[in-house]
Amino acid sequence: MDISIIIPLFNEEESIKELFNWIKSVLTRQNLSYEVIFIDDGSTDSSWDVIEKLASSEKAVKGFSFRRNYGKSAALHIGFAQATGNVVITMDADLQDSPEEIPELYKMIMAHGFDLVSGWKKKRHDPISKTIPSKFFNWTARIVSGIKLHDFNCGLKAYRNKVIKNIEVYGEMHRYIPLLAKQAGFTKIGEKVVQHQARKYGVSKFGLERFFKGFLDLMSLSFISKFGKRPMHLFGTLGTLMFLAGGIGSVWIVVSKIYHQYNNLPWRDATEQPLFYIALMSAIIGVQLFLTGFVAELVSRTAAERNNYQIDKDVVGRQGSPQAKTRPPHKGPKRPQSSEKPEIKKTINKPVHRAKTSPEKPAEAGQAQVRTQQQNPVQDKKPQHRPNRPQKRNLNIKPRNPENQAPKPE
Repeated sequence: MDISIIIPLFNEEESIKELFNWIKSVLTRQNLSYEVIFIDDGSTDSSWDVIEKLASSEKAVKGFSFRRNYGKSAALHIGFAQATGNVVITMDADLQDSPEEIPELYKMIMAHGFDLVSGWKKKRHDPISKTIPSKFFNWTARIVSGIKLHDFNCGLKAYRNKVIKNIEVYGEMHRYIPLLAKQAGFTKIGEKVVQHQARKYGVSKFGLERFFKGFLDLMSLSFISKFGKRPMHLFGTLGTLMFLAGGIGSVWIVVSKIYHQYNNLPWRDATEQPLFYIALMSAIIGVQLFLTGFVAELVSRTAAERNNYQIDKDVVGRQGSPQAKTRPPHKGPKRPQSSEKPEIKKTINKPVHRAKTSPEKPAEAGQAQVRTQQQNPVQDKKPQHRPNRPQKRNLNIKPRNPENQAPKPE
């Protein structure tokens, strides 16, 4: 399979069929094998009926429907799990993303070696209420993530298959898939200017609140990526600074009071100075941050993903070579060398029919039994138990020789 196209949608009944026909015409001209995966995110219109009709007539169509609206990240998560193509394309169902961009995106992944290519809607057909917040949001994401992309939130993206299989999209993290890919070790991230079209049917399903949620998600993702497995480095550092600030303030108050008393200068009680309360609160906050770091460290140590590391390549030396001798033995479960699953032969318990044996030539079953006994003589040899018989006593008692007896003392 060359391309898997994932299309999350919510109440887009008018544009589904038109979008699929457009995709079909483009990829047929390019002679590319493809599949189109529609994810219905709890639509309340007849979007699912349209998907079912398409699936009944088109072999390349797959569809999944949620019981309720979970969000775009959940839809992409399901689509990524079902995708089998070498290149995975994500796009919106509102016809604002042009399928004419798909062949070029596919070429950038397969020929130019990119792991991820993000679209850039340089010329947008959106109102100013969406363009200005989007520019500020993308600028913040570039600063925090260090990825030089102009449009993080563009729905038209291309991925290498192994990228989507090694990341987990949850919550509202679909805006930061490039950052998730970078954290997973895929650093070849590119960008392509794509055509953006005006919405033809319906209205936008996103409001201004997505920018506030997106900023909070960006902070959360940045924190998890840096301190997810070492939270004490953050909380311990902040706690140390706050505790030192409180300690320095307290020492200053004590030294200042002693100095004023020694020189007979007017002085104020410590409780009358604002610095005393600032120092006290700083020390308390520092201790709390330390305790928070300890608790977070305990939680991270007991997490199931604490040793979840992604291996890109593996190599094993030949038997008998110096490299193979120096490599420590593998203690875990053995993995198949190929990507195919090992075949498991099923065994069925049937009655065994023994062949008739002749005195000249024993049957194969008999031979196998004798051979087994010869190979494992210790296992097949059973101890023979003899019946307990009463031991016979020797009643023939010889009389003592009087000559051999010692003489009795007189």
